[in-house]
Amino acid sequence: MREIRYRKIADDLRERVEAGEFAAGRTLPSESELSASYAASRITIRKALELLREEGLVDARQGFGWFASVDPLRQALGRLGTIEAQLVASGVHSERRILDFGFVPAPPRALEVLGSETVLEVRRLNLADGEPFARVTVWCPEELGAQLSRADVERAPFYELLAEPLGGAVQTIGAAVVDPVDAGLLEVPLGSPVLRCERITSTPAGRPVLLSEHVFPAHSTEFVVDLPMAERSIAPPGMRLVD
Repeated sequence: MREIRYRKIADDLRERVEAGEFAAGRTLPSESELSASYAASRITIRKALELLREEGLVDARQGFGWFASVDPLRQALGRLGTIEAQLVASGVHSERRILDFGFVPAPPRALEVLGSETVLEVRRLNLADGEPFARVTVWCPEELGAQLSRADVERAPFYELLAEPLGGAVQTIGAAVVDPVDAGLLEVPLGSPVLRCERITSTPAGRPVLLSEHVFPAHSTEFVVDLPMAERSIAPPGMRLVD
């Protein structure tokens, strides 16, 4: 009976996924919620979900739960570029929504990096094919951001708007747990894993002009780095231990 039961639950969940009730990358109800709604044991529910995973319809990540399968959006780190440009190059429709725009006292990290006591702070939500993809906050020294409007940063990236020439950037990527605000914006469960990236963009002379923080859902984002042959090492270039 249990064998037949889990297949019937899998059939019903399959129809719900294929009908679009759960958008790609969005979470399914938890196993306990499914257990209650189908009046079945957690073991039966898990067998049904595992069957759908074998079919490629759903997947699971530690700390995230079950979700409708999605091909991770890949970002190459070999050259300086924007999220939007890479999404468009992959055939994905990119959209940005400005959440906050204003001149504020520089947060400690922005003051340390940019050396400006007042900064333009822009917080936005990036979407890929209509789905939340990243929460991005950018800080810019007051004198460089004074000529920018909310409409400017909504239509184009800072790289295209700044009068200063850009020489390159240093990007640091680490794992984190999503906070309540970003969980709501990115539509992921509270406490689920995210990738947090800090990028410092500088002029050719080495003056930092942009500090940005990017938060990505870990289950739907991959970073790709080409590693040319170099000296022998036990660790990839750029890796460092966190205190």
